[in-house]
Amino acid sequence: MLFNTLADVRSTLDHFRRSFDQMFESFFGSTAYRGLGTDGTEWTFTPAVETGWTDEALNLRVILPGVTEKDVNVSVQGNQLIIEGERKAPENFGETSWTQLTYGKFRRTVDLPNGLDLEKVNCRLHDGVLDIQIPVTAAMKPRRIPISSGVERKALAA
Repeated sequence: MLFNTLADVRSTLDHFRRSFDQMFESFFGSTAYRGLGTDGTEWTFTPAVETGWTDEALNLRVILPGVTEKDVNVSVQGNQLIIEGERKAPENFGETSWTQLTYGKFRRTVDLPNGLDLEKVNCRLHDGVLDIQIPVTAAMKPRRIPISSGVERKALAA
């Protein structure tokens, strides 16, 4: 296939991306990211979230490449952790630029289990990764229960 113009290349790549997205939508329900297509379709950035537990805390890791601490907010509402902000395109990024990355506003909501100390949430943004640590309350931490050996009882004669 021979491309005559940059617009032909963009149109073909945009068509391929939409076809690829439709394939994933049929498997997973919807795509996890969106962008701005040549047909004016709006797309939005959705960061990936990882979670893990220790005996002391729930740990979340949110992948936010290119996002600074002033462009992201973390809050707790009820039993939900809300992470929202914006991943901005580079300043020298114009209409003639092409990218496979997505930019825009984002919002992720994570349902939190009971037993977490939501007053002591700790966040740290470094190298495009937002680490969030939520301590487990003392009542929910595992504790060892001692087992006593019973006193032998003698059988009574009837």
